[in-house]
Order: sequence, then structure tokens, then C-alpha cells
Amino acid sequence: MKPPRRFQRSQARNSAPPPGLERASEEIVGMRLNKYIAHSGVASRRVAGDMVKAGKVKVNGELLNNPAYQVREGDVVEYEGKVVAPSERFFYILLNKPRNVITTTDDEHDRTTVMDLLDEPALARVRLFPVGRLDRDTTGLLLITNDGDVTTRLTHPRFETSKIYEATLDRPFSELDLAKLQAGLDLDDGPFQVDWVRYAKPNDPLTVTLQIHSGRNRIVRRAFEHLGYTVERLDRTYLAGLTKKNLPRGFYRFLSEEEVRRLKYFTP
Repeated sequence: MKPPRRFQRSQARNSAPPPGLERASEEIVGMRLNKYIAHSGVASRRVAGDMVKAGKVKVNGELLNNPAYQVREGDVVEYEGKVVAPSERFFYILLNKPRNVITTTDDEHDRTTVMDLLDEPALARVRLFPVGRLDRDTTGLLLITNDGDVTTRLTHPRFETSKIYEATLDRPFSELDLAKLQAGLDLDDGPFQVDWVRYAKPNDPLTVTLQIHSGRNRIVRRAFEHLGYTVERLDRTYLAGLTKKNLPRGFYRFLSEEEVRRLKYFTP
């Protein structure tokens, strides 16, 4: 089987430019306090300014309520008792994965992985990893990053990250089974509950769309198999507030600062 071609970076308007690899100290010195906090990933610049005015920020152990204060070399900035700093640069890449690609950093059987096909010069010295997994035959949205906190937030069950899938089945999905899936199933590894499920298009019972929070292995395929169906195509169309807008199969883009903030603090 011919391997997929290398992924291409999207040139659409919602694709942010890649960040630099390191934040030089001269970038930080002289930076306004609200901007410093925003670049630390705590909040937007406007909200960060409100935090400073509200007396929630300390500089060198002292409360400071001036958002325009210019950070000096050696300053220690704290928010809610924690030191914050825009030090390491994190990368957040949204990829629309094609079929026949493995979602790992490497594969013992020498099969093609998402990392093999991510051809981005800016990332040559960065250790990236996929957030969660899509099996080889599943297509759609996959996040790749070097931010361990975001990875935990998107994969740990307690955060209940929303995902939407579109499944094309081997035969029409009956309304009775649609009701069963909506009510919840008892699978071999425990109960499975969808948020909602419906036909993807009117008069097309072969294709079903569903939203879930579960991250268990092959859970969507297993749910349909439990009801006697085979999933012929499975596509993840939504992940934690991110969609495939302007992102064709085999393309990737860097997330904007606002999208990153939503992932860090407001993941649905």
C-alpha cells in the first residue's frame, strides 16, 4: 500500500503562524505586566489586566495593581500564589488525519505514523506527541503538542472532553437501535453513554453522528458492534471546541492564542 504523502500546513485564515522555539530574555524585560501574564497562558491580556487591578498579582512578593508595569530582569511574578512565566514555548498543532496512519511517535512494525508525515522545519528540535489516539482506520481531528498539561486536560476522564464522530455503517441504522444507543449500553468494559446521537443527514440511515466524552479504546466502533453493526468509516469532526473548518484531510494548522487559552482553561 502506498504511504500517504506528507501533511501540508493549511494557509487558511484560521491557521496561526508557528511560534518561535525560545522566548529570549530580552523579549520579557520591559514587557507590560498584563501581557506577561497573558503570555504565561493564564488569561487573555484584557482579563489579565483586570486581575492585576483586582490585586491578584504579586511582583517580588508585593501586590501590584498596575497592568502597565514593565517587567524587569529578575522579577518574580505570582498569580494566586503560583509563579508564572512565559518561558518554554509550547506548540499546538491541529491535524486532520487520513486513514492508514498510526497515531504514535514511532511504531515497532515500521508503519507510517503521524509524526513521520509532519514535515514542519520549525519543529525539528521539538519533542512532540499526539494527544490521545485515533486508530489506523479512523480519520479526523488530532491534536499534537509538547504541552503535558493540555494533554492531561484533554485525555483524563475527569475533564470529560467533548468529541463528535461521524460513523458510516455497513447497513442502515434502525431507529430502535438509535434509541438504544441514546439510552446507553453495557459493554464488556463497563457502561457507555453518549451525549447525543442522530442521523448525519435526513433520509440517510447509513451515517450516524454522535457526541461522547469517553476516551476508552475503540469505544465508538465497539458500541456499534455491540448492536450488530460494522463501522466502515469513522471520522472525528470535533475535539474540545476545535473543528475541521478550512482543514482538509492530510492538512494541519497551528492553533491561535485564543484557542490555546480555551484548551487550557475552558475545555468543553
